[in-house]
Amino acid sequence: MLDQGAAPSAVPPASPGNPLWRRKPVERLVSEGGQGEGGTLRRTLSMWQLTMISIGATLGTGIFVVLGTAVPKAGPAVTISFVIAGLTALFSALSYAELAGSIPVSGSSYSYAYATMGEFIAWICGWCLVLEYGVSVAAVAVGWGEYVNEFLDGTFGFTIPDALSAPPGDGGIFNLPALVVVLLAMAFLLGGAKESARANTIMVAVKIGALLLFCVIGFLGFKSGNYADFMPLGMAGVSAAGASLFFSYIGFDAASTAGEEAKNPQRDLPRAIMLSLLIVTVLYVLVAAVAVGARNWKGFEGSEAALAGIMKDVTGQAFWGTLLAAGAVIAIASVVLTVLYGQTRVLFAMSRDGLVPKVFARVSPKTGTPRVNTIIVSLFCGILAAAIPLGNLVDATSIGTLFAFGLVNIAVVILRRTRPDMNRTFKVPLGPVFPILGFAFCVYNMFGLGTATWVYFGIWMAVGLVFYFGYGIRHSQLAKGAPEKVSADA
Repeated sequence: MLDQGAAPSAVPPASPGNPLWRRKPVERLVSEGGQGEGGTLRRTLSMWQLTMISIGATLGTGIFVVLGTAVPKAGPAVTISFVIAGLTALFSALSYAELAGSIPVSGSSYSYAYATMGEFIAWICGWCLVLEYGVSVAAVAVGWGEYVNEFLDGTFGFTIPDALSAPPGDGGIFNLPALVVVLLAMAFLLGGAKESARANTIMVAVKIGALLLFCVIGFLGFKSGNYADFMPLGMAGVSAAGASLFFSYIGFDAASTAGEEAKNPQRDLPRAIMLSLLIVTVLYVLVAAVAVGARNWKGFEGSEAALAGIMKDVTGQAFWGTLLAAGAVIAIASVVLTVLYGQTRVLFAMSRDGLVPKVFARVSPKTGTPRVNTIIVSLFCGILAAAIPLGNLVDATSIGTLFAFGLVNIAVVILRRTRPDMNRTFKVPLGPVFPILGFAFCVYNMFGLGTATWVYFGIWMAVGLVFYFGYGIRHSQLAKGAPEKVSADA
């Protein structure tokens, strides 16, 4: 079993050879856990809080709007599409669970790649995570104004003008609600991981409650005849919908970024990842089943607020749609909070390794949080969401996420071969079959994305390579041999 309290100097040195492929030993990754510039992260998160972090990052606006695009492809069989998408996510989730239990650190897939494939691949993975988390925060925050306006209109009869609430480049000049929700998330994160986790748990409970309320009301309008033509476009339609719905599951890996703040990471991280995926899948299938039962599948075409529309149709009152909008407001806020948390912790790990400036690893002794890191990332994401048209860059996050997922599956196979005797609190069944399937599904989904998305992703990666060869490779802690001991008084 890995000793999390071991001194950094007691662990094996980095692998020799070409600096691009130097690997960071697992023991060294774990022994450095929690250590930052001037302080250490605090282990305060329970298994339940870790589960809520993953659900908070996964269960967002997708389910509130995704049915409008998925149901026209699959018909009533969209419930099968959700199961297919969930199984696709499951293969990668199993790999995340094994590595999170074996290497419980903040870097998530970045750190797993560092231990198995070397620094260069780890940097690429980390840069993908910066894209995934950072742009996702901005993209999700952009949509907050729409739901805030829907709630304000139904409750108070007024809305924020489009110039101050619509996405930049789409009728808006400065998206004020987007900046506000990011700054609110920042305030929670600066208070400490435990306090942020408590707030997230409350928000997750609210949005789960909103979806369960929809199921109760939608069931009142359930018509079995809506299931008569169960698979109108055949299995091809079901598969097409499943491929698009896969992205509704992205976020389950968020718990893995909390590896250095979990009370018992080797036991709790695998459980949290698998439990969160199970809960999200059950909710998705339940909501989809009720929605299709309450509205004929042909009525979903072009509907971006299908759930609110169904509640209004069943009850004949706009109040329920307003209530669901309030749930969406909470849902988005929870996603922003948890994804922003993940972004700061990945940068924390990369900074400690010397690949990005040390300021991102600076920890406040008072709160046990990377305060400067949190402020910088929050302001960047807030301004990005409020003032910059994101366009196809949002779609590029899908490739970044799938790339990171694919590397995690490969890392499991490599670590099984190079460290067969290492303690694993969770093991992927039928290895290496499941990790290979997980990798294959990731590649399949990546090549299903458009050309423009690949172009933007290529530009992003080019920028990352310039940064790595201009800064990271020269400041890498592995290049300096033994890690520097972090002073608690710094």
